[in-house]
Amino acid sequence: MDLESLIELDRQLLLMLNGSPSLFLDGLVKTLTSALTWIPLYLSLFYIVLKNKDTASQIALIVVSVVVCLILTGTVDDVIVKPLVGRWRPTHDPVIGSVVDIVNDYRGGRFGFFSAHACNTFGIAVFFCWLVRSSLLSTALVLWSLINCWTRLYLGVHFPGDILCGLIWGAIIASIVYFIYYRLNCRLFGGNRFVSSQYTRTGFLRADADIVVSVLLLTFIYAMLRACLFLYV
Repeated sequence: MDLESLIELDRQLLLMLNGSPSLFLDGLVKTLTSALTWIPLYLSLFYIVLKNKDTASQIALIVVSVVVCLILTGTVDDVIVKPLVGRWRPTHDPVIGSVVDIVNDYRGGRFGFFSAHACNTFGIAVFFCWLVRSSLLSTALVLWSLINCWTRLYLGVHFPGDILCGLIWGAIIASIVYFIYYRLNCRLFGGNRFVSSQYTRTGFLRADADIVVSVLLLTFIYAMLRACLFLYV
């Protein structure tokens, strides 16, 4: 299959996943796709780091690692990759832009390759999967990232190919950053393994994963309640 065939397949897949007649879904997606909606999640992740690390230096190393991860995912994408590649978002695409379902006239910027939402959220998810090593938290964070990716397809501001490449880039960067963090952490603070059933092998209380998952569930409930209000606006 040549490049033009792949691009056309990408367009057709997007049109299958884009939009719906439901005002409730429109409102839900608009809430879920906003970065502000997920501030409680970010705070809960920071909280479990504070709770499970003993020193300010250990906490700072994790915070710096997450910031570096975000710079190398979303910032590099927005500042370098999108302008360099110059692939139109579906909402601006000269071939299908006129038939893309648009919610509240939201079209995004001109270029969409690759998705910053995908690489940022998946980068955070993968980094904390490595950091905490809790299957519950890992599952919740991966689902959170994938739901964010779905919102971008629903809104018609990214093609599936944009999402896929964003996920791959986010996973690669997060894994590299974690590996560097792990080596620095072992050198500076030692690499103790925890064998208690109450802790993950990287030293996080398993029960603390419940905090993050609870915050995620409450955020989804908030998004659904706000979507109900969207019906009457």
